[in-house]
Amino acid sequence: MINDYEATQPMTTDAHFGAGTQVSTNDTISILNGLIQTCKDGQDGFKDAAEGIQRSELKTVFYELSQQRAEFSGVLQELVRSLGGEPETEGTMTGALHRGWIDIKSAVTGQDEGSILNECERGEDSAKDAYAKALESVMPSNVRDVVSQQSQAILVAHNRIRALRNAENSRTAAPGSY
Repeated sequence: MINDYEATQPMTTDAHFGAGTQVSTNDTISILNGLIQTCKDGQDGFKDAAEGIQRSELKTVFYELSQQRAEFSGVLQELVRSLGGEPETEGTMTGALHRGWIDIKSAVTGQDEGSILNECERGEDSAKDAYAKALESVMPSNVRDVVSQQSQAILVAHNRIRALRNAENSRTAAPGSY
């Protein structure tokens, strides 16, 4: 376990990551701030998706995932503060454009659930990639533990969204469903 002092100092890694590799606190803060932006994007994207869909069970799922991302962001912000950094408070421009695409798509297609689920899965693909890239980096073990746990939860959410999307596609493709 790493103590608070060690978490703020550059870390020399063990053989698992390559002996002698130096990791700065600033690098760790930068990685965490990138994940905060990813979580903020997901929080806003899922909220927008919930507001653009009619089916109550999907609204519930999207609001739950939005809340999850808000919680993840809060945890990551606290880690950044504990490392002496200033945490991000907003998402990315790319995320804002992605959320805008959901708004446009739902308006154009009459709030088509399949299209919204496709976009949510695409957003989750992006979140999975961001976490995977972060986990390739060397970071203090307490930070790695949090990032790893959040990464697993994002994978579960991605698979849940994919299953909902597949069910929606099956439902709309079934004979007599039109």
